[in-house]
Amino acid sequence: MPDMHSERLRQLPYLVHTNRELGLMLRGAKPLAYFMDIVGREPDVCIRYWRMFDRHVAVGRLMRREVIEPCPDLPQLEYRMLFYTLPGHEWRVDAMLALLKESGAWSDDRERRFGELLGYEGWQIDYWLTYRRSHA
Repeated sequence: MPDMHSERLRQLPYLVHTNRELGLMLRGAKPLAYFMDIVGREPDVCIRYWRMFDRHVAVGRLMRREVIEPCPDLPQLEYRMLFYTLPGHEWRVDAMLALLKESGAWSDDRERRFGELLGYEGWQIDYWLTYRRSHA
């Protein structure tokens, strides 16, 4: 889904989840958070953010799953996929992993499923797909 670094994306007519995941999850409004980074090269801000999530994992409010794999084009490096879910939504991790591993070009259908798994509403995904096409 969208990256908050662009001023245009901040003007979308809905709340983008980026950098708001924990609060949304604690309110029950977001079922899955997904992060990816190169192992050993994670920005300190990300590590601190994940620790905030981990405090809630420790008391059972959130579930955590980590997958580490070699980078396809740079096998000397590994990348981490870090997933946090609300209890009962752990199935979303397997669904997201399957989606990310599908071969072929990224399509609107895959983008829609990605948004659904993260917890965006249908109208938000529709808006994003239209926006993405018009700003390609």
